[in-house]
Order: sequence, then C-alpha cells, then structure tokens
Amino acid sequence: MHHDDAQARTPLTDGGPPADTDLTDVARQLHELARARDRLQGLLEAVMAISSELELPVVLNRIVSTAMDLVHARYGALGVLNEDRTELDEFITVGLTDRERADLAGVELPHGRGLLGTLIHHPQPLRVANIQAHPHSAGFPPGHPPMRALLGVAISVRGEIYGDLYLADRADGRPFDEHDQDIVVALAGAAGVAIENARLFEQVRAGAEQFQRLLLPRLPDLYPYAGAAIYEPATRPAQVGGDWYDAILLPDHACGAVIGDVVGHDLHAAAAMAQTRNMLRALLYDRRTPPSAVLTRLDRTLHAITDTPVTTACLARIEPGDHGWILHWSTAGHMPPLLLAPGRDPEYLHAEPGLPLGVDPHHPRPDHTRPLPPETIMLLFTDGLVEHPALPIDTGLDALAELAAAHAHLPLDELCRTLCDRHPSDGHDDMAVLALRTPPAAWPETPP
Repeated sequence: MHHDDAQARTPLTDGGPPADTDLTDVARQLHELARARDRLQGLLEAVMAISSELELPVVLNRIVSTAMDLVHARYGALGVLNEDRTELDEFITVGLTDRERADLAGVELPHGRGLLGTLIHHPQPLRVANIQAHPHSAGFPPGHPPMRALLGVAISVRGEIYGDLYLADRADGRPFDEHDQDIVVALAGAAGVAIENARLFEQVRAGAEQFQRLLLPRLPDLYPYAGAAIYEPATRPAQVGGDWYDAILLPDHACGAVIGDVVGHDLHAAAAMAQTRNMLRALLYDRRTPPSAVLTRLDRTLHAITDTPVTTACLARIEPGDHGWILHWSTAGHMPPLLLAPGRDPEYLHAEPGLPLGVDPHHPRPDHTRPLPPETIMLLFTDGLVEHPALPIDTGLDALAELAAAHAHLPLDELCRTLCDRHPSDGHDDMAVLALRTPPAAWPETPP
C-alpha cells in the first residue's frame, strides 16, 4: 500500500468535533429551516384568510383564531379599544369551551386593567411566562379558566391603535418565544389592513343601503285599503340590490300594487329599479288598463329608451266588485301572490307566468282574475324571502305560507317585519315584502 493511499483513507479531524456532532448540528439547522418555512407559509395563508373577509365581526374572529393556529395557543382574545383609547370596549374570545363560557356567565367583560391594560398604555409586544407572577397582574375573576403564559400584540389601523390581540398558553405548555412574537406581530400588521378594509366596506354598504331605501317609496294613504311594505338587504356581503315595491290609490277607487326585482346587486341595479318603478307608476295611474297591458307598455318603453337589465315583476290591481273585491294581476317571471283570506288556508295564486321585462317586449303576458273576500291580505314578495340553495323552491314557499298564516292577525307592518325576520331563505339575497288588505264588507266613502 502506498503512503498516499493510506493518508487518503485516514479521517481528517484537525482537532474539531466528532462527525456525528456535525450531523446533529446540520439536522438541527435543517429542522429550524423547515419550521421557519412552515411558519412563513402559515403566515401567508393566514394573511390571505383574514384579507378575504369583509364583514367586520367575521374579520375580528378570524384574526384571533388565525393567530391561535400560528402559535398553537389554547386561548385567544381581541380587545377593541373605546374611542378614547383608554380601555376595552369590546372583547372577543376564542378557545373557551361551553363549560368555561358557562362558568363565566354573568362576569363582566374585562375593560383593560391589570396586565391587559399594560398593553393598552404601552403598545409594544408583551410576553409573560407567568401571568400570576407579573407585577401588573390583577388576577382572574371567579370561574375564569387558569392561564399561565401570555403573548400580547397591539393592532393599529391607519396609525391608531385599534385594539390588542391576546394569546394564552401554548399547547405544548412552554412559554411563548421570540419566534411566536415575530409571527404574531407580522399577522397584526395584516390584521390592521383587513380591519380597515372591513370598516370601509361597512361604510360603503351603509351608504349604498341608505341610497336604496331613499329610492323606495313611503307608501301613501291607500284608504279604504290598508298597506305596508318592507325592504331588507342581504345578510351576506353585498351591495344594494334591485328589489322594489310600490302601491298607489287610483282615481277609480282601485288600488294598484307591484313588486319587482332587477337582476344585479350594484348601483346600476338600484338606479334601474328606480327608473322602472317611476315609469310603471306613471303608466299605471294614467292608463288603468289590465295589468298585462301596463307591463307590456312598460317593457316596450324600457326597451326603447333605456338599457335596464332583466327585471321580474308582479303587478296587481284590486277594485270594488258586486260582492266584495276583485283582484286582477299579471306576472313578468315573478313569484305568485299569496292570499290570506279570513277562515281559509293560505293560497298561492299559481297561474301562467309571463316573460320577465327585458326579454321580449313584443311577447304578450296573460291576465288573471280572482274575487277577494273582505279583509283579505294579499302578499307580494321577492325571491330572496324563500330561496335556499339546499332546498327546493316549493319548500321555501310552503314555509312562508305557514309563517304568514300564523301571523296574519298582526298589523300589516308587523306582519311584513315578521316575514323578513323569520324568512325561510338562506339570506343570500335582499328581500322585499308588500302587504295589502281589502276593506271590510261595509266602509264609509271618506276616512273616519
């Protein structure tokens, strides 16, 4: 064997650590890199998750639960500061069990004193290994679950402290470390942006909703008929919708009523709704012809001078008859009217529907006629009241009829409110309800 070959096979240590120590060090570093990569990926996913929400209460809860997931905390809370930035005005908690929440029933929510107040007055990240041993700790109220470690981070919006994010007790029982603090601080920065977006969305939606309500009419005096109507925006994120209603007393002692829904959920739909309603009111008052003819004239006018989207509508006319009242109605692809007559089961007036407005202005629509007993309630409504993606439409219609019949004794405004509050739909769409009641058998020519 040559000397060079023997030297090549001899390990070179140069007095350094053993090879197995080097491998352990490399493995540790790789583990740390993998952990950092996973936490960075988790942070990116967390930022995307909270940024995708627009409802402020949902955003606040998502911030807390996301922070808990990132650092494996057992408990989390977000305290929203009051306008003076002196104490907590709202306290959102995540992680408490039903039993723990029951134990805290009746206990006043924290206002931000003691250790929680430290972060309010000194909004730098706060890490505490033992809450009870901290000099600013005020202890826990009766029934509060025991907590040991705390990590607190301030959340700012547009340069002002909005609130504080509190996390308690890592799942592994160890105190929160610097890596936990760094990742929660990063999340808090994204949380501030998400909160600001949600607040701006609420402002825009509130303004758009107010705009929608201003476009809808306040029902006039319909004597001898009684009437009420209500509009409710969707409970899910949405802008204004195209739901609309109207009712007017006609010169020949008839009452005209309409409900409709313009396709779309934006300002264009709201503007088209207002334009359509105003045109229809003028045509209905001027012509007083059968509802189908009024809808046809409206359809042709809209087609000629506007770019209004497709619209569904149901137009009704109630007039005096020889033995009560007579209902004439025509639909343009809309839900049927619902009748609540004294002593009778609720009844939908299913009949041949016409095409929606904006589809074919030259296609005729059928008219329908039905005698009405005195003091019959006619309900017109939009599909947002009954549609549910997981259920057939007939299920929603049946539920609405049952609900309406059970509350038909209420004043009409309360009936409309009840139907909107307890609707069988999933709330994905805005909704409108219009209720008209025919006069009693004998009524004076002028109001009492």
